[in-house]
Amino acid sequence: MTLEKSGFFERFDKRCRPRSLRAVAHAGAILGVLTLAVAEPAQATDPSFVPVNVPEHIYDGGWEHFVGGGLAILDCNGDTRPDIVAAGGSNPPRLLRNLSMAGGALLFEDATPPALDLPDTTGAYPLDINNDGLLDLVMLRVGPDVVLHGDGDCGFTRAPLDTGDHWSTAFSATWEAGNSQPTLAFGHYVDRADPEGPFEACDSNTLWRPTGAGHVATLLAPGHCALSMLFTDWARNGRADLRISNDRHYYVSDGQEQLWAMEAQPRLYTEADGWRRHKLWGMGIATRDLDRDGRDEVYLSSMGDQRLMEQQGDTLTYKDVPFARGTAAQRPYVGDDGRPSTGWHIAFGDVQNDGLDDAFIAKGNVQQMPGSAMQDPNNLLIGMLDGSFSERGDVAGVASMHRSRGAALVDLNADGLLDLAVVNRRAPLEVWQNVTPSAGRWLSVALHQRSANTQAVGAWIEVDDGRAIQSREITVGGGHVSGVSGPQHFGLGTAETVRLRVHWPHADWSDWQTVTANQALHITRP
Repeated sequence: MTLEKSGFFERFDKRCRPRSLRAVAHAGAILGVLTLAVAEPAQATDPSFVPVNVPEHIYDGGWEHFVGGGLAILDCNGDTRPDIVAAGGSNPPRLLRNLSMAGGALLFEDATPPALDLPDTTGAYPLDINNDGLLDLVMLRVGPDVVLHGDGDCGFTRAPLDTGDHWSTAFSATWEAGNSQPTLAFGHYVDRADPEGPFEACDSNTLWRPTGAGHVATLLAPGHCALSMLFTDWARNGRADLRISNDRHYYVSDGQEQLWAMEAQPRLYTEADGWRRHKLWGMGIATRDLDRDGRDEVYLSSMGDQRLMEQQGDTLTYKDVPFARGTAAQRPYVGDDGRPSTGWHIAFGDVQNDGLDDAFIAKGNVQQMPGSAMQDPNNLLIGMLDGSFSERGDVAGVASMHRSRGAALVDLNADGLLDLAVVNRRAPLEVWQNVTPSAGRWLSVALHQRSANTQAVGAWIEVDDGRAIQSREITVGGGHVSGVSGPQHFGLGTAETVRLRVHWPHADWSDWQTVTANQALHITRP
């Protein structure tokens, strides 16, 4: 592994620590003593964001655009400043090129290229599909989806992949073992050609696996109106399986949330595998190891409560904990509309850099559904020392009342603070700059492979801050029709140095190495 920062190299440190505070406590209990060698961090001050003026862009359209409204975050010209591509629905997408100076005020210009003249786009995901080191775009549409190859200067050309005429509302990608090309999964909503639609007409989903001559499609059926999907190595066995979150339509066809085992012939996990049936009006998926036990929690947005689930050991059993952890976010927390909320995109990130993950949830009524809140502010759930979460969206200044859809938490100006971008239905795109005072230290980590899978999708990063180990999987997918390609951000609290290692895709762990806080690292696989 090669570690680069401004032309110098860090040395490796091969010391070992327990994986988490839980591991420390367990070891102490065995010895009859409970001793923590490190102090707990102090709770950070409240987060603070300020709105940013950006070129106006609106996600609009009729009933086929009640869902969708995503954005992609990618550095499309190699200047290390993340750019924004926002879906437009009946409007064409828009590319906002990032002109911000490092540590300065956020600044964007409209730089939409001709290739993005694609009305009926629902969302967008960035990844390097053709392994040339340049980021490409998968554009989800009501109609044929489009793959765009990036040219390194925020221009794009259409790739020859015919995905068929669908209403696409979910996407994920991974590189399976032995393949130099990615496996692509497209999630489809209602089959518009079905005369029995729309409520009993959920379309099947499509898996595209690479062959020597290109990609071959496999139908993933039954489909239950997918609104989010994510390849993730939930079992830590080196294979990413496909999790799908589905909308309310499945209640008329005995549907449920789905997890596909990515075997030679994909199959659904069932009760015989330990899979428990989960039902909700699903919108988005996010995963993160919140309790530092080496297993990712799964967070699902929905109409009603937002469901946080903890994996039980190394099994397929997940325990619902939204009310125990304060993450249900089931009703508006400001205003006088007490009807149930509608959650869409979920994004994890440490907005205060205190070493505790937070969660942003984009909220908004589908259109005019009378049983759901119309004044439905976005949530910013701040992680607390006891493992619970506390609402701070209004305090932070991001409690927008627009009908929000896709979103991203990402450092847009290289100041070590996560900023926020949100696409709204029939209202302008919103961007907020994070100006949280007295924020903690941080680390930004970007991974690179030289040939296939240049962005190291499927890799794991572990950062040991002296208190516990933060683990992070590199994925493409999840959320609600929105994706981010770029460095992984770690809040470090007061830690001045940390240890870091990488589990490269289908390979072994690197050695631990010691790095200093408040820097952006670029790590290349040897």
